[in-house]
Amino acid sequence: MRILIANDDGYLAPGLSALVAAMQGLGEIRVIAPEQNASGTSNALTLNRPLSVFEAQAEAQRGFLVVNGTPSDCVHVALTGVLEMRPDLVLSGINQGANMGDDTLYSGTVAAAMEGYLFGIPAIAFSQVDKGWLHLDAAARVARMVVEQVLAHPPSQQPWLLNVNIPNRADAEQLPRRVTRLGRRHASEPVVKQISPRGEAIYWIGPAGDAREAGDGTDFHATAQGCISITPLQVDLTEHAALPAWRERLATTGGPA
Repeated sequence: MRILIANDDGYLAPGLSALVAAMQGLGEIRVIAPEQNASGTSNALTLNRPLSVFEAQAEAQRGFLVVNGTPSDCVHVALTGVLEMRPDLVLSGINQGANMGDDTLYSGTVAAAMEGYLFGIPAIAFSQVDKGWLHLDAAARVARMVVEQVLAHPPSQQPWLLNVNIPNRADAEQLPRRVTRLGRRHASEPVVKQISPRGEAIYWIGPAGDAREAGDGTDFHATAQGCISITPLQVDLTEHAALPAWRERLATTGGPA
């Protein structure tokens, strides 16, 4: 088993080290992560400048590869030229804070896993529900359990992509696991306007909105009930149910008029 591990909180994040430690013994592990926190970068690839890849020097991160780019950059360069081997599994996290509902569209954590999925490699993104790294050790043990269970009973379809959100609890290993769908959030709160030292208006993106669709079966509902949420994801954004109606409105059968 060859495992590639990435994240979006940066190579110094405690969640990354915890996930790496939790996977020891499952196979050959390689780590590649952003130089700085890259939360909210979604699936962005850096195309306007070259990327640098270097090995971390701190003892705690010895052997980690570091990229001055996005989470997707990390996995992309790893799979297309930096690593000498193709991994069997891509893991991302453990993120500081939830990635549920609409958050998954913005999440660098999910994007790093998705990049592996786009290359045909099974992948899992792990996040803690709350920020602060409380009970991170328990979340790491849950990640190990999920990986072991999936490896013991692999899905028939390949590849696959899972998004796992773990409550920050010391007893996380004993919590029920629920296979869920994504919920939805209300629109984000307004931007926060400030004045820079030069007298210019600057804006901070506002906090995420509250959960809007958080009923039974959603990731929001599962974690609110003290459960671990596991959501299978796909990349196809096509609104399949609406295709017939749009064909009636817009599709033509002949050539240009």
